[in-house]
Amino acid sequence: MVKQLVLGLMFAVLPLSVIAETPEEKGLAIAREADSRGEGYVDSTSTMEMVLKNKRGDESRRRLRVKSLENQADGDMSLMIFDTPKDQKGTALLTHSHQDRSDDQWLYLPALKRVKKIASKNKSGPFVGSEFAFEDLAAQEVEKYDYKWLRDEVLEGKDCFVIERYPVDKNSGYTRHVAWMDKEEYRTLKVDFYDRKKSLLKTLRMSEYELYNEKFWRPLNMTMNNHQTGKSTQLVFSKMAFAIGLKQSNFTKNSLKRAR
Repeated sequence: MVKQLVLGLMFAVLPLSVIAETPEEKGLAIAREADSRGEGYVDSTSTMEMVLKNKRGDESRRRLRVKSLENQADGDMSLMIFDTPKDQKGTALLTHSHQDRSDDQWLYLPALKRVKKIASKNKSGPFVGSEFAFEDLAAQEVEKYDYKWLRDEVLEGKDCFVIERYPVDKNSGYTRHVAWMDKEEYRTLKVDFYDRKKSLLKTLRMSEYELYNEKFWRPLNMTMNNHQTGKSTQLVFSKMAFAIGLKQSNFTKNSLKRAR
């Protein structure tokens, strides 16, 4: 009886981090902590250069503007607008991310003067010929996945958590992601994407992180390599600003046609 009481008191004073948790619980806890560290940015704008490279190494470049709006009640909104090349100028992608259902995405094609809704079953397709799928460009809300902690590992000199994410959406083009997240700041450094055949399809590397407003870490370089085609797409960000006064009216279907 005395032994049981002593053991009970020991567990009562142990911190929560010491109490045993399942790999699934730990994976979810890591994802929630990473998400909470990004909350409160309000809105943001940036410019982006997209560099597409084929298997031979030939490059083509595109310039875009990116806007985003925080929506903690559901999911964040984003708008990507092409400035170059000339034949794609004015093309725009609007995304309304959701926590508990499939994201809504619309593509505006200025040549046709038409807004096209991206069907859920087509979100695994490539965005304007890049190695990023439409679903890759939506906010990665915690509720979109089930999680599992796999191990701790050093990547590029940083101590990392390695977790698996399993998309809840049946229309996802992926069966799972494996993500490396640094323990100090919970920044995602690398993600492996596995296709519907459970084969490694792509790897995303996120680097050159900068700290904004003494709180928000953002990667200035994101490179997606397709292991099956040998192609890659690099996104290089600049001129990033926060809390500039964007509103939901800037992220409607009608706003797509005015996105120049």
